[in-house]
Amino acid sequence: MEIILMRHGRPDIANSGVIGARNMPGWISRYNEADTGSDVPPSTSRQLAARADTVISSDLPRAISSLKALGYEPVQTDTLYREAELPAYGIGGLRLSPLAWSGIFRVLWLCGLSGNAETLHAAKARAATAAENLATLASNKEGPVLLMGHGIMNRLIARRLLRQGWCEIRKSEEDYWGAGVYRLSE
Repeated sequence: MEIILMRHGRPDIANSGVIGARNMPGWISRYNEADTGSDVPPSTSRQLAARADTVISSDLPRAISSLKALGYEPVQTDTLYREAELPAYGIGGLRLSPLAWSGIFRVLWLCGLSGNAETLHAAKARAATAAENLATLASNKEGPVLLMGHGIMNRLIARRLLRQGWCEIRKSEEDYWGAGVYRLSE
């Protein structure tokens, strides 16, 4: 049994320029609505995807369009596999790039400051359910199950799989199109 956790391609949204923290909720909404445009997957991602018996995805456009770029349609999309929500805070008049704000807000989230967003605890619980679903799917298939997901959520799912006895046979890269491969220990 094997599970491939792949991160989506580069979203088609500008990360450059500077904005105030108060503008981040709008930017986050646009990010969540963005697909991957003309981003091309690397050959390693194509090779991993070609091995999959079952392909599932987060329901966010950047994940679904990544699968389309690989030439696949998911048999299932689900909010369960969405990225952990990113909080946003109205912090004074400071202006930074959306990428910088995202990093700051993610660190605050990891420290327990989730604002109106999903908490780390809730994201971990969702990852546990996702890992169970993926393990069940993998147990019923001949070949690997591929999840097209997101950076943080894929890491949380991977941690859960490791706790359940799965072995990491390929460590996931952190960048877009990065993928980790997990096999159940016998």
